[in-house]
Amino acid sequence: MLTFHGESNLRFCGGLTRRNFLQAGALGLGGLSLADLLRCRAQASEGGRPASNAKAVIYVYLWGGPSHIDTYDMKPNAPVEIRGEFNPIHTNVPGFDICEYMPLQAQIADKLALVRNLRFNPNFHDPVELFSGYKKPTKAGFAVRPDFGSVVSKLRGAAGPRQLPAYIALDRTAGFEFRNGPAYLGLAHRAFVPGANLESLALPRGVSLDRLQERNELRQTFDQIRRDIDATGVVEGMDSFNAQALEMVTNPRARDAFDISREPEALRSAYGDGEAIRLLQARRLVEAGVPVVTLTFGGVVPNSVCNGDSISATSWDTHNHGFPCLRAKLPRLDRAIHALVTDLYARGLDRDVMVMIGGEMGRFPVVGRGGCGATPDGRGHWTYAGFSLVSGGGLRMGQVVGRTDPRGDHPVGVPYTPQNLLATIYHFLGIDPTTTFPNHSGRPMHLLDNHVPIRELI
Repeated sequence: MLTFHGESNLRFCGGLTRRNFLQAGALGLGGLSLADLLRCRAQASEGGRPASNAKAVIYVYLWGGPSHIDTYDMKPNAPVEIRGEFNPIHTNVPGFDICEYMPLQAQIADKLALVRNLRFNPNFHDPVELFSGYKKPTKAGFAVRPDFGSVVSKLRGAAGPRQLPAYIALDRTAGFEFRNGPAYLGLAHRAFVPGANLESLALPRGVSLDRLQERNELRQTFDQIRRDIDATGVVEGMDSFNAQALEMVTNPRARDAFDISREPEALRSAYGDGEAIRLLQARRLVEAGVPVVTLTFGGVVPNSVCNGDSISATSWDTHNHGFPCLRAKLPRLDRAIHALVTDLYARGLDRDVMVMIGGEMGRFPVVGRGGCGATPDGRGHWTYAGFSLVSGGGLRMGQVVGRTDPRGDHPVGVPYTPQNLLATIYHFLGIDPTTTFPNHSGRPMHLLDNHVPIRELI
């Protein structure tokens, strides 16, 4: 079980508390709670292709905003107050230099693509933009756009016999609570968020399949009464949730997909412990046929490593004591990414599974300065430059896309944005990003305003 250190009510600079991020249950590393089961979508197989042939996306959200300058976009020739304390190392791809604390990725850079010219909306700690392409509306009447996972759920649904949701978020930070969710696509396409353990996927003690079926029939009777008087569609949505829940409880295949104990110990160790196990669980889920799996990775280390700062210790929001934190965090990230990428390639999944890794912003180019303040060994917020790491998907790997200026302030030339990242995901999944869906007022809404994928990757 993942353990966080420090008080649970500490706040990020944007005002969100750690309690907000972690509430409603521990971060799930293993299974599904019954409460979350009821949020599943009842999904029918409409002649879908076998799960092994379905394309899928794993989105690893580095929550808090990792420093681009200290990781994947280093500036060794800049003054010390910009370049910081770390040195770059060469990878097996010329020009693809990364931080010295990530030697494992240096060995597999030919299986990675690095986008260095990202620019984000100036709204700190806003994962909404990463998952929907739009920042979260702050005024009444502004449209809320659906997460890309909800879009995939709407368009693809479940395929084959796996009886799993189309959109699974392995923890609540990457779940619906801090993103837009399904918006006008409907509750049935909300992210399915695991709970604390696998045991809740089993039938309750003393409840046989026959008795469970009787309970289900009784529930359907009451639901029909409620449906007759509910014109909002909420009951219809909850009915589909319960249908999916029933399928999952009675079908061991769903339970097995979450069970990493079925993996060899050597492979589990390769990923690392704690939250890194989510990456292995994500691989099992996409291999079982789930189209979209999202998860967060904060590189959690003990508070003492970060001089007692819980925010820096549990996320990439390292405005306080950033360098000692990153010395401990980066090897954990390096190990997990290396394990996931090599695992996917070894299984021949690299063309059918796309991995996207990144955060909601970069960090201030000058050490000890930036939004929300910073200690002399940390960096504040910076949304004008950042990165994303991509692997697989049959895309063009072994390259660096774009660059920033010598200070790491801004991208050189026209930058890419999270909308371009999502357009790349849609392109990979065979989804037309110009597709429209009616919002709650019936107005057709495009998936993205900027529907151009990252050309260098295609």
